[in-house]
Amino acid sequence: MDEKKTMRPLDRFPKNEARKIEYVLADLDDTLTLEGRLLSASLAAMEELEEAGIRVVAVTGRPAGWCDHMARMWPVAGVVGENGAFYFRYDRPRKKMIRRFWMTEARRAEGRKKLKELKDRILEEVPGAAVSADQDFRISDLAVDFCEDVPPLPREDVLRIREIFLDAGARAKISSIHVNGWFGDFDKLSMTKVFFREAFQSDLDQEGKEKALFVGDSPNDAPMFGFFPNAVGVANVRDFDGLLEKEPAWVTKAPGGLGFRELSNFLLSARR
Repeated sequence: MDEKKTMRPLDRFPKNEARKIEYVLADLDDTLTLEGRLLSASLAAMEELEEAGIRVVAVTGRPAGWCDHMARMWPVAGVVGENGAFYFRYDRPRKKMIRRFWMTEARRAEGRKKLKELKDRILEEVPGAAVSADQDFRISDLAVDFCEDVPPLPREDVLRIREIFLDAGARAKISSIHVNGWFGDFDKLSMTKVFFREAFQSDLDQEGKEKALFVGDSPNDAPMFGFFPNAVGVANVRDFDGLLEKEPAWVTKAPGGLGFRELSNFLLSARR
């Protein structure tokens, strides 16, 4: 594992640094949700951040079909989906959805063909695993369910699923509910950088790192935790002790969407 940060309680986040935050990037499952449900508190928090001039961007492993809905109907500036396979941004004045993909359609089709073969191997070698119920809405990756709609698998089985992906030359990340695998050199961070350049005309590598904050909960968020100096984990991030290549700088007291509400309250209070 790479060198980790030491997670500190969110209430120790210096207020003068919190006042600099202009963008909140948020994972979805078990970050905006709690026990599989999106909380009204999470939606209210996103609305309040937006009203305060803080732009919210969802950064998730969930599928394209979900992300189209989120970009259109949620109070967000855009959505990075399928762990960085694309971003969707809805231009409300023009009533136009902007879709930006990391790979061409030909490369996506080639990857899906190889993932279909891997799917059969994973389901044979790891009893109890299942293809995610949202797979039909995906364009670039294979999501293997280990606890969302199936009885939770032991950690060694989850790691075995990831190992099968990696052995085949795919990339693989563990979320709080799925192991996502894909062929392509993207991840959440790489597409987030593209999104910032094209949507906000901001280069995260050169400027703005201190103006943006990522909040998440699981190992597939590690690239974001490592990049953003003030990344935040909701309390349930501690469930993945030993699996995080990078840890967030700060951690909330509450889990899931309640932790996101705690974060938004903290940022808004710092501004007041």
